[in-house]
Amino acid sequence: MEAPHSPAAEAAARITLHSPDQTQALGRALAALLRPGDLVLLTGELGAGKTTLTRGLGEGLGVRGAVTSPTFVIARVHPSLTGGPALVHVDAYRLGGGLDEMEDLDLDVSLPESVVVVEWGEGKVEELSEDRLHIVIDRVVGETDDDRRQITLTGIGGRWAGVDLAAAHP
Repeated sequence: MEAPHSPAAEAAARITLHSPDQTQALGRALAALLRPGDLVLLTGELGAGKTTLTRGLGEGLGVRGAVTSPTFVIARVHPSLTGGPALVHVDAYRLGGGLDEMEDLDLDVSLPESVVVVEWGEGKVEELSEDRLHIVIDRVVGETDDDRRQITLTGIGGRWAGVDLAAAHP
């Protein structure tokens, strides 16, 4: 059986951030690059800053409502207050299956007119779009109170060709 075709990465950047405020600022800056139909996957351990980054995306997109972790509701829709795309914020942590289990959320219906951000979505929602922005957040580990985060931004598919992701550095 042949492996499914995986689109090559078209844009990439690595950014070091030093505080939750900078993580949120990165989200605001990235929001300027996003448009309706964009799928954003967030990967990182618990407490890495996925929701903090999404809060910044929401601020940058000018959406209604406080962006908080959707862990217990699975998904939240934040309509735009500025005529831009809505932010659909999904937490796939408790969803064990792939896209089949995600179908009940109707993300494929929301995607064309929204920006869909999926925390813990790696390996679960890639089939929604050949074009996606994958953000990996790695934090300093061990006995430290260091707030440093290493952010890897990878734009996958033609949508991200030529996009300077490093320019989003706060």
